[in-house]
Amino acid sequence: MDVKFSFDYSRAFSRNVGWFSPEEQELLKYKRVAIAGAGGVGGIHILTLARLGIGRFHLSDFDTFEIENMNRQVGANMSTLGCSKLQVMVDQLKSINPDVDIKVFPKGVNENNLDAFLEGVDCYLDALDFFALNIRRLLFKKCEDKGVPATTVAPLGMGAAVLNFLPGHMSFEDYFCFDGHSEQEQYLRFLVGLAPARLHTAYLVDPATVSLADKRGPSTIIGCEMAGALAASQVVKLLLNRGDTIAAPRGLQMDGYTNQLKLTWRPWGNRNPLQRLAIHFGRKALIDQKTPVKPFAEPETVAQNVIDHARWAPSGDNAQPWRFELNSDSVFTVHTSDTSDTVVYDLHGWSSLLAIGGLLETIEIAATLFSHQASIQQVRTERRRSPVFQVKLIPDDTCKVSPLAPYIKLRTVQRRSMGTRALNVHEKMTMERALPEDVDVIWLESQPQKNKVAKLLFANGKTRLTMKEAYPIHRAVIDWEKPVKSPDKIPIKAVGVDRLTAIVFKWTMASWRRVRFLNACLAGTWWTRIQLDWLPARNSAAHFALVARSNPDNQNDYLSAGRAIQRFWLTASTLNLGFQPQQTPVIFNQYLNQSIRFTDSKRVLHHARKVKYRFDHMFGDKAERVVFMGRLGRSQLPASRSIRKNWSELLVEPVTQ
Repeated sequence: MDVKFSFDYSRAFSRNVGWFSPEEQELLKYKRVAIAGAGGVGGIHILTLARLGIGRFHLSDFDTFEIENMNRQVGANMSTLGCSKLQVMVDQLKSINPDVDIKVFPKGVNENNLDAFLEGVDCYLDALDFFALNIRRLLFKKCEDKGVPATTVAPLGMGAAVLNFLPGHMSFEDYFCFDGHSEQEQYLRFLVGLAPARLHTAYLVDPATVSLADKRGPSTIIGCEMAGALAASQVVKLLLNRGDTIAAPRGLQMDGYTNQLKLTWRPWGNRNPLQRLAIHFGRKALIDQKTPVKPFAEPETVAQNVIDHARWAPSGDNAQPWRFELNSDSVFTVHTSDTSDTVVYDLHGWSSLLAIGGLLETIEIAATLFSHQASIQQVRTERRRSPVFQVKLIPDDTCKVSPLAPYIKLRTVQRRSMGTRALNVHEKMTMERALPEDVDVIWLESQPQKNKVAKLLFANGKTRLTMKEAYPIHRAVIDWEKPVKSPDKIPIKAVGVDRLTAIVFKWTMASWRRVRFLNACLAGTWWTRIQLDWLPARNSAAHFALVARSNPDNQNDYLSAGRAIQRFWLTASTLNLGFQPQQTPVIFNQYLNQSIRFTDSKRVLHHARKVKYRFDHMFGDKAERVVFMGRLGRSQLPASRSIRKNWSELLVEPVTQ
């Protein structure tokens, strides 16, 4: 039997009473709020104020919902795509309060209807698109002329920033100082003025997603909902004339990610010296960019999508020793290379083979994301150091997504100190189960063991940093131009040294003569090794060594070891463990085991033999079978990391046989 309910305002909003008096709640029923915009923050503003019991609205929006709105706009779902944002939100508003009084402006607000839009309103709540500055300026000027309090709340990352422009206080124009500036400069001034505390900038992982020229920027529902809550609290205080309402040039910013609430005060608005300085740096970062961000092709076929994921496999110094040849929508060829002729760390191309093995494992894991199985066959068996593989992607509806697959693009290196809390039994067992039967793991996790590893790495660092043969590699691999994220090198901020050391390091690496002078006269490697080797080694949960059950001596052995390393590494990522390879002691040990000279310096060679003694003492009869060393710890994802070349940049033309 259908039961019909009648609407009762008093009962519908009775739970607000206590925070509001009954008389105040009744007053809200007759208050009128104008909201321009019914999208990200606008939709949340409408529904939040409706549930507070505000009974009269002027609403405007001319746009329709699109798939890109799904991440943050409360009215966006599969059934409303293509529908009017305004009508969808009006329907939701009426479903909360059927007696609500709504005046709609379906063509948006413009110069001709501003008076009608603000007629009789008690407050204006700004929810226009960030880049709709011209009409926003007109609206706030009209509010100033009519004595209407106006609030703007910007969703920024996982927080929001509030500014109120109230009668008798600083105006919108006086605060932001737009006059006489270009369009992009006005956007910058609006952004800087909205959030002087800039709490959101600390965790923006990809600055390239912010483009004033292209009128785009990232957003989250977290920021929109926080903006809705902060805006509603300001509006209800204004409507009920209770509580202190901050007015520009004062504001506040709350951020859920950084766990901060900041009250801001910028006398003279954007004329304030602090604001002028922020605008100066913002101009350099967002306006004066000489090279625009290059748009990359999006993968379309299953082969392209698998390549797009597989390219994130690890490789020494981010060398990416692979290229891909597309044969069809589901078949591609992997052409590999090794750096043994130019890189001292790639003895016999073994380091490259480890990376290639990791790539092959990543291909198989990535294929499961698209309900395919990867069949991989080596097609150029005569190429010992640079094998060629053909990958066929076979549809499989029964294929389950590998639990490692979502971590392919998140797996990274953490070169800085990590937490020292020991790994638990579950974590160690999970990682051990990721290894094949022919690879064992040695855990070095007690403090005395970590101290021994720290001494080994500190001593090994001297070999690495004082041999001339490694100098051109170190010089070439550091990316000074892209210090946060580098597509083909290691960004300097990811190296693991402090800012002063990085500056000295850059000066020193300009020539081998400077390196030699610093090493000889100023003990130049000590502080670097302390930061890169000693401190991280001691400040970790555990060190580990992956050991093959038989001496690796051929291509397949190293490819298999590379596969094992990648599964081990990805499994660490699923456990939120930071991970850093410590491979150079293994490499130098391999050189010395085979009596191969890797440097012309007798002093360096003598020192390396002493390091080998430490290495052999640490691992005993398993020393020759160690294929990989590293350390683990509890760590957040590093802000700076090596990324990869775009998948389309890694394609090659078909190779004729």
